[in-house]
Amino acid sequence: MPMPKQFHDIAKRVNNWGRWGPADEIGTLNLITDEVVREAVRTVRSGRRVPLALPLRQDGVQTGAIPGRVNPLHTMTSVNWQLFGPDTVATSDDVVTMGLQAATHWDGFGHVSHSGRLYNGRPASTVTAHQGAEFGGTEKITSLVSRGVLLDVARAHGVERLAEGHAVTPEDLDAAEEMAGTRVHCGDIVVVRTGQIRRYLGGDRQGYAYPSPGLSVRAPEWFHARDVAAVADDTLTFEVFPPEIDGLWLPVHALHLVEMGMPQGQNWNLEELSAACAEDGRYAFLLSATPEPFVGGVGSPVAPVAIK
Repeated sequence: MPMPKQFHDIAKRVNNWGRWGPADEIGTLNLITDEVVREAVRTVRSGRRVPLALPLRQDGVQTGAIPGRVNPLHTMTSVNWQLFGPDTVATSDDVVTMGLQAATHWDGFGHVSHSGRLYNGRPASTVTAHQGAEFGGTEKITSLVSRGVLLDVARAHGVERLAEGHAVTPEDLDAAEEMAGTRVHCGDIVVVRTGQIRRYLGGDRQGYAYPSPGLSVRAPEWFHARDVAAVADDTLTFEVFPPEIDGLWLPVHALHLVEMGMPQGQNWNLEELSAACAEDGRYAFLLSATPEPFVGGVGSPVAPVAIK
């Protein structure tokens, strides 16, 4: 079905095409200036490092529902091989086959199109089977470090995990921001906790995948108004699934990646971070989250670290 008027109205309000010039390929990451990073460094007090990535493993979050998005298959190609002859130094090597969006990852701009267009008005046909993304590949994100802010929506609601189908609205984000005691600034990376990943960590892969809480189609306007650089959460689908509007699949993906040029992350493990922020009462931190630079990638794995 064609995109409804409600979607197009929101798209017009959040559109960033041309904001950083017609050749721009990194979108809202332009908002992370040197000054923003200097301010982010000032959030570090204890030096505690909190990892936010899921382990890359064959029994990972992917269930086979998305063709080709396979969990990592790790294979040893050599084991204690004495390359230069007997009694010389021995080496072991390995190889992995996986979907670039198999576990904790960023979605790149080539991941989603609508109405035949990608971010900054480029044709969807610039993503090809042999070259991947001609423009806006994940290799263009050469560094992604900024102030991170945890908006712990589940904790703000007083629950460990939001209910299936809970659409995280601007009002939810306001409540989590108030609980955090800090305002989201221009150039921040926002991480939204729903608690959904507790299902996967508890062994329920199918329950983790579907049905799921996630961001509402109304949330992109909140991020646009705050000039957020990127958003990640702790779900497989990122946005609420099934969708709020019957038949309108992945509208938040389209608004973020196509209209705003804002990277979004999925399958981030925010449980330890949630406990750490609640313990010290600080929900802002330095966040290092640079994706692997796959040329032409429409997504890329990442091992983010929050530094408190």
